Amino acid sequence: MTTDRLYRLTKEDLPNIIRTLTECFSEDPLYQKLIPEPTLRQRTLPEIFSCDAEEMLASCDLWADSPEVNGLVIVDDETEPYNPLAYFSTEAFYALKTDAYLIQEDGSLKTLWNFFLGRQYLNSRWTEDLPDDRMHLIYFAVRPQKRGSGIAHRMITPVLDYADQKNLLVSLETHNAANLSLYRHYGFHLYETLQSHFDLTQYCLVRAPGGKKAPHTPPAPKP
Repeated sequence: MTTDRLYRLTKEDLPNIIRTLTECFSEDPLYQKLIPEPTLRQRTLPEIFSCDAEEMLASCDLWADSPEVNGLVIVDDETEPYNPLAYFSTEAFYALKTDAYLIQEDGSLKTLWNFFLGRQYLNSRWTEDLPDDRMHLIYFAVRPQKRGSGIAHRMITPVLDYADQKNLLVSLETHNAANLSLYRHYGFHLYETLQSHFDLTQYCLVRAPGGKKAPHTPPAPKP
């Protein structure tokens, strides 16, 4: 993805990326289930998001409203070429790094086990049934103290404009039902819901080019 309306993030911005992700997702339903104890969650999320951000800096497009990173959007453009070996090697490296940190922080292995049970919620495998001409929003976040200031609109509009220009479907997932009205406002429609372990629902949404309702073809049954 390319745009001149947002600030492109690099490794130098990593501290601010981690801070914003931690602030935005410390009370997210997903991470409350994965790490129920608040003190442990606050201690471990920065390192977890550090692994996430470093991995995505190598393979995705990271954008912010400004160098302060009050708003953040991370996009995986499925139409861009990539090296599969490098991609999966990087993914495996940071997965192992995250697991090692979870073991270090919680020797009971309960947190590591929760991440294993919640692996469906932590990946986007549901998008395998969608067309290849697609962008996936991995993270879309605005710092809590900056919400209501228009940053969310300024962040998501260039992304959706780019998708419309390229005739791309846009996909995302959220585990917070309170987010659904915002995404519907920007033309997203519920594609399916997924439930695995925990009392938690993953809402899978798609947006067709121009915000038109995307046709829903139910996923083929898994053998």
